[in-house]
Amino acid sequence: MRIHLTSVFVDDQAKAEHFYTEVLGFVKKHDVPVGEGARWLTVVSPEDPDGTELLLEPAGHPAVKPYRDALMEDGIPLAQFAVDDVRAEYERLRGLGVHFTQDPLQMGPVTTAVFDDTCGNLIQIATKPQ
Repeated sequence: MRIHLTSVFVDDQAKAEHFYTEVLGFVKKHDVPVGEGARWLTVVSPEDPDGTELLLEPAGHPAVKPYRDALMEDGIPLAQFAVDDVRAEYERLRGLGVHFTQDPLQMGPVTTAVFDDTCGNLIQIATKPQ
């Protein structure tokens, strides 16, 4: 068994598509209209185009808002992405105007940082433990 797809709820799929592709650097994998203006919109890492897909899912379900609001209020990231160098990625993203809620922080063998994805979520980046 392996993870094939996971999702983040987003307020606006067009805005999320721009942020996740043009800012973070993911590439669009699927973009299929599913009715009422919604799309089955997934992105993948350009380094692993056949790997795990991230669904940029509309945040319309009534349970989503209180869940995301609680996570945001408590500063808890919804998802974590692996990067080779957190500090370098932090500087690259800050240069693109990304707002970080946690600057790079060394925690044992792992360095993390947390940013706002502009679509209602906090996302953590982290180095893989050696």
